[in-house]
Formats: sequence, C-alpha cells, structure tokens
Amino acid sequence: MLKKLSLAAALVAVGSGAAIAHTTLETTEAPVGASHKAVFRVPHGCEGKPTNVVRVQIPEGVIAVKPMPKPGWTLERVTGAYANTYDYHGTPVKEGVKEVLWKGGDLRDDEYDEFVVRVYLTSDLPVGKTLYFPIVQECPAGATERWIEIPAEGQSGDDLEFPAPGLKLLEKAGGH
Repeated sequence: MLKKLSLAAALVAVGSGAAIAHTTLETTEAPVGASHKAVFRVPHGCEGKPTNVVRVQIPEGVIAVKPMPKPGWTLERVTGAYANTYDYHGTPVKEGVKEVLWKGGDLRDDEYDEFVVRVYLTSDLPVGKTLYFPIVQECPAGATERWIEIPAEGQSGDDLEFPAPGLKLLEKAGGH
C-alpha cells in the first residue's frame, strides 16, 4: 500500500511540474479601459533546444501595444487593421500591432526568461471573460512549442496540453 501511495505522489508531482512548464502571464487579471503591463513567462526552450523566437499574438480589443526590447534579441511588430474601431483616449484607432516577435535570442532549455508588452485593454472587452494571448516559441531545426490552445466554453486551461496564457478581464476601477 505504501508503494502505491508513493507512486501516486510521484505521478502528482510529475503532473504538477508539467503545468509549471507552460508559458504563462505573471498577472492573470486586469481591468478593461486601462493600460496593462503583460509579462509573459517562458520557462524553457523546445525539447532540449534553445528558443530563438518568441511570437505573441495580440487579441482583438487590445491596442496601443508597446513591447519592451530585450538585450540580445531583435524586436519586430506585425501591424494590421482591427476588426473594429476603438477609442483610445478620445482618438479612434483602426489599426495597430497584432503580433510581437522577439528574434535572434538564445533561451536555453534549462533557462527561464520574461517577455514584456504594455497594452491598453479597451472598454469593449467583455468583463468577467478571459482574454487569451497565443504564443509560439521557435527553436532550431523547426522545433516549436505552440501555446495556442484556447479552452472551449466550460473547459479550463488545465484541461489543455498547450494552453494559451489567459488574462481575466475585470471591471474598470473608479477614478483616474
């Protein structure tokens, strides 16, 4: 019986380690109608290979994207038209950054790093829902880690093998 309990405890520990290995957001809640500093935590490379590219897809309703440069990495922005027009402090915004790429770095498989963007979460976003930021890590020889799965209604990110980092949207706080 003791042997079975030890095996069960070991399996739980291994399962817990896998969950920690996901790419995540440092802060998992933020109010709409406000700026937010999104810190994406990348805990490893790809199956023993270093990560050389980190791609973060910016969801609809997230505007005024300002990525933080990283020493040793080249920063790129992919821009395009939004599906809707958004108000940004009284100015209508119809297009902007839709994807951010950090390229040319070398995040080894046994290392951890953070990738940061400052964004504005428009008031059009649904309070109480979770907004997902799909992320792809690219590594040499075509290896990738795709954190792009978005839970279906009634499903949790814990139910997915490669969940996209999620940000729960809160009611805008009062005041300035």
